[in-house]
Amino acid sequence: MTISYTLKVADSHFGSFSKLLFCWKGSIYMLLYKGFIVFVVLYAALSLVYRRLLTEDQKHPYTKVAQYCNRSMDLIPMSFVLGFHVTPIVNRWWAQYTSIPLPDQLMCVISSNVHGKNERGRILRRTLIRYVNLSAVLILRSVSTRVLKRFPTMDHMVEASFMTQDERKKLESLHSDFNKYWIPCVWFTNLAAQARRDGRGRNDVALRLLMDMSRRRADGRELNLYWAKCSMLFHYDWISILLVYTQVVTIAIYSFFAFCLIQRQFLEPLEPGQEEDLDMYIPLSTLLQFFYAGWLKVAEQIINTFGEDDDDFETNKLIDRNLQVSLLSVDDMYQNLPPAGKDKYWNESPVQPPYTTATAAETLKPSFLGSTFDMCMCEDPEQNQPVEALPSSPHTRTPLLTHFLAAASPAVSLKNFGWGSRAHPHLRRPRVDSSSPSPYSNHSEDPEAVVCIEKEQMEDEESQASKPPMPDGHLKAPQQPEASKARKEELLQIQAKAPASESISPDQQDAAGLL
Repeated sequence: MTISYTLKVADSHFGSFSKLLFCWKGSIYMLLYKGFIVFVVLYAALSLVYRRLLTEDQKHPYTKVAQYCNRSMDLIPMSFVLGFHVTPIVNRWWAQYTSIPLPDQLMCVISSNVHGKNERGRILRRTLIRYVNLSAVLILRSVSTRVLKRFPTMDHMVEASFMTQDERKKLESLHSDFNKYWIPCVWFTNLAAQARRDGRGRNDVALRLLMDMSRRRADGRELNLYWAKCSMLFHYDWISILLVYTQVVTIAIYSFFAFCLIQRQFLEPLEPGQEEDLDMYIPLSTLLQFFYAGWLKVAEQIINTFGEDDDDFETNKLIDRNLQVSLLSVDDMYQNLPPAGKDKYWNESPVQPPYTTATAAETLKPSFLGSTFDMCMCEDPEQNQPVEALPSSPHTRTPLLTHFLAAASPAVSLKNFGWGSRAHPHLRRPRVDSSSPSPYSNHSEDPEAVVCIEKEQMEDEESQASKPPMPDGHLKAPQQPEASKARKEELLQIQAKAPASESISPDQQDAAGLL
């Protein structure tokens, strides 16, 4: 039986989880107590031999062996090995649980799409859902020891009414070297198609809904999810975690505690006058470290969850539940509806369901409307006044960036990135005469940035002018050598008027061009 403790930890308070430490069934104590007793007995036996039976000359070699074991123990990374081993096993355990086939979706589709209140309609619906349950029982019988002990032969399956004698003969007449859990699924598809031909289904959409209910793509084919889950259970049982992987971890853990038996003993000093260690007859730290083996026991417990351990899946209960619920859905509940009428809140708006006395305090809490809903924005009324959007302005260097870019490499230049008048002419600053108002007059500009940008643009124009003429058929860049020369002189005058503390080095010019 699966150990469930969810209710005990529903409310987190002091001591709520401490109570779980005293549970026995399914606990770590139940898994470890036998190995723990063996470890303590062996440790006590070695301690008595060392203390009572060995002579002084014999204790020296034992001490050296213990010291060697102490150095070797550091070579075994216990936490890494155990964590690396347990993680994929836990993921595999949960994936196996989600692969258990449940007929809930199919039984709803069968009940709503296979019609007929007469005996023929009932037979079709019950047979379809019985085939679904039969496929699940066949695959669970192949992977679970509990189900196999419950249905050891096909006669037990017939006696439990999962299949008839005719279906058993048909199943056994189909010769195959592989598992036949998929045969009832094929019977299901053929019977659903027959029900459509007989007029039990309204249209082909209902038939497709039966065939491809919750379909998924696997290996290039569309499979029914129920069928795919049965197949996944079979493959999980077929393909186990590598035996070498499990052996490596098991050998490492048992070797670690074998070294502990020798190394954790009380040892007399080899040299006279050397300080002795504290003589503790009971090695508390070693016994606590023994719970590392609990991780290994957890992996051993859930590596196959279809056995008969305390925390293994209750497959027999699951079979009973699936058969009972599915037959109730497709037969007793078929078009068996309670009368529809006006509900209690017909004329009420908004709707407010009642609370009990134990939960009445929850009505005093306001509903959550968002983390910023209660944020007060009225402390400064001026901040709430609407304003028009400011016009966009070009990026300029700030004093902080100026200091940061002062040590930039000369290789980081605007030219190296192809950002100039040739590459992106639309990104250039528009030149405006001093007489006309500038659209950027309201924004302060860094004179160093202006000089750097303008100077680099002039260098690009000069390089364009110095290039040889293009062959015919190609566009030729306009050249304005006189204008470029005049603009260069203007830049030199601006730079000469700048204070000495604001002089610009070539490295700074190249780095500033990046902005």
